[in-house]
Amino acid sequence: MHILFLSSYVPSPIRVRPYGFIRALARRGHRVTLVCGAGVEDGPALNVLRDVCTRIITVHVSKARMIGNALRALPGDLPLQAALSFDQRLREAVRAEDRSGRYDVAHIEHLRASALGYALMRTPAVLDSVDSISLLFERTLRGSPSLKSRALALLDLARTRIYEARYTHHFEQVIVSSPEDAWALRTLHRHLCPYRAPDRPEWFANPSDQAAESISVVPNGVDLEYFAPQPIARERATIVFSGKMSYHANEAAALYLVREIMPLVWASRPETRVVIAGSAPPPSVRSLATDRRVTVTGYLEDLRPAIAGATVAVAPLRYGVGIQNKVLEAMALATPVVAARQAARALHAVEGRDLLLAEQPYEYADAILNLIDDLQRAATIGAAGRRYVERYHTWDAAAERLERVYSAAIAATNGSVRTRAFLNGVSKTLTLPASR
Repeated sequence: MHILFLSSYVPSPIRVRPYGFIRALARRGHRVTLVCGAGVEDGPALNVLRDVCTRIITVHVSKARMIGNALRALPGDLPLQAALSFDQRLREAVRAEDRSGRYDVAHIEHLRASALGYALMRTPAVLDSVDSISLLFERTLRGSPSLKSRALALLDLARTRIYEARYTHHFEQVIVSSPEDAWALRTLHRHLCPYRAPDRPEWFANPSDQAAESISVVPNGVDLEYFAPQPIARERATIVFSGKMSYHANEAAALYLVREIMPLVWASRPETRVVIAGSAPPPSVRSLATDRRVTVTGYLEDLRPAIAGATVAVAPLRYGVGIQNKVLEAMALATPVVAARQAARALHAVEGRDLLLAEQPYEYADAILNLIDDLQRAATIGAAGRRYVERYHTWDAAAERLERVYSAAIAATNGSVRTRAFLNGVSKTLTLPASR
């Protein structure tokens, strides 16, 4: 197939889902043209993608322009996340590629780029929602310690619910990373997209199975060659938590780990070290390093030594959605994992064999101490975790599922141009066309 891949940002090893998809699709013989927003810092990632993409078209969208887009969206219905990268030059680039008629299918990455899909007039469209963002916002309101994160979630929650409920009206197929997110999107569609029976005047919740059939789960993969067990010795009594620390859910998890879980661990093992590894830690996370037993690394060119050299990897998320790459990557490195039950909900992993799960601080502390004190069990769980990822989370298997979704999207159009409805108020605020 010739695939038009639309993204508001450059796919990279940090933005791993679109990056993994593009590389796997290219290996399987497909041609991929990437249209994305980009900045000067994206040069290295673009250089890697040029080796696998047929063409790459980039448009620089400045932070000032993104803020302006969000402000213009406030009076309308478009979620602010979707408005950020809704740039005229990106839309024109998408229209030009669509008019060429050379593409079999378009793949749209995340809610952030979803509005760019409205520029498609003839190419069947698959939206990779990744997660249900409205579900994430709901959990952010309940679980985030950050007032800023809660305020932004509250501001965008209602419009995001309505927008996600109508995904199946705008795109031939929708994919997500976990069954829970698929359930959330189907529930929104059923309750927020009412219908009226031909012989009755009342409106009802939509019972149609059409939405269920057009929403599919395609889980994340792991680069098993890159994230392979490392030939380095594990440090004694060392805990690692990894991820992009500017993400509010990771910030909340890091604070939870050091402030509530580790005091229980330190009561029995005062020498235990904590490594918080990941880019852009906010001041609240950097301040945790005032305890000499805590290291906050900031950006690391290569996270593997930090994860593979630890006794235990933890993912103590207070809230979140979708699949957690930090869990899969640690398992692939054969580092035993202690994770939040919510973080493992999207996995087929067996508790006690492939990883350990916890909810309360004392449960995390017990699991961590158990693995520190029993290195043989830690090694056994680490090896089982690696086998699990090899079985269930290869990028090739994910791309094979994606190919079936693409085929379904193409079949849904039958070669015809499809007119789509648009959200009320969007065209007034961001000059979207009235129809597709």
